[in-house]
Amino acid sequence: MSTPLIEVENLYVKYGNIEALHGINFTVGEGEIVTLIGANGAGKSTTLMSIAQLPPPEAPKVIKGDIRFKGQSILGMSPDKIVADLHVALVPEGRHIFGNLTVEENLKLATYARKDSQADIQRDYNRVYSLFPRLDERKKQRSESLSGGEQQMLAVGRALMSACRVVMLDEPSMGLAPLLMYDMFRALKELNEEGMTILLIEQNAKLALDFAHRGYVIDTGEIVAEGPSASLMDDPEVKRAYLGG
Repeated sequence: MSTPLIEVENLYVKYGNIEALHGINFTVGEGEIVTLIGANGAGKSTTLMSIAQLPPPEAPKVIKGDIRFKGQSILGMSPDKIVADLHVALVPEGRHIFGNLTVEENLKLATYARKDSQADIQRDYNRVYSLFPRLDERKKQRSESLSGGEQQMLAVGRALMSACRVVMLDEPSMGLAPLLMYDMFRALKELNEEGMTILLIEQNAKLALDFAHRGYVIDTGEIVAEGPSASLMDDPEVKRAYLGG
């Protein structure tokens, strides 16, 4: 079996004096869509921030365990190197776009560390605008004037402009109308079919499991179930707790 792209091994993390993750283990293979599901406060966002190596106080402190990318530990690696060298991007909950900048300017900011050609960068602009035509229509608008769904598209587009090959998404459907939610997941599925690896947190567990190849259930900082999405959807405990069954 080949080495997983991302390996989280026996990971313990703290916010201040509060332990948020208690020895979780999971893997993400190249080209996979993997979802983490669980209640609010279970530790899902904490996990993504730990992989992105965001520093405290915005993110937790890893106190034990390891996070590896292609078999190499990334603990202590700076967040900008995670993006620029490993091509791993985080789309955080709440979008965190720059509202006073235009759509185009937000996208351009994500290219600052790229070392490839202008032709490659232009290709990615074209790809973002083809995936999300609304952004193309509004590229000269200040991003604070966009709807919530359009801002989410911009947050994903900004990640893509970093030339990422792994994208981690924290609640991409939050606040989206059903039609925009469909558009978002259609675009993500298309990216995955082109080879993008996706690690997804999604409050809508049924949507997440329908979309992902595999899933892990996190409960109060521990992984309590895992497996192919279809198996988790058939699991009575998962149904009862997360799928309304």
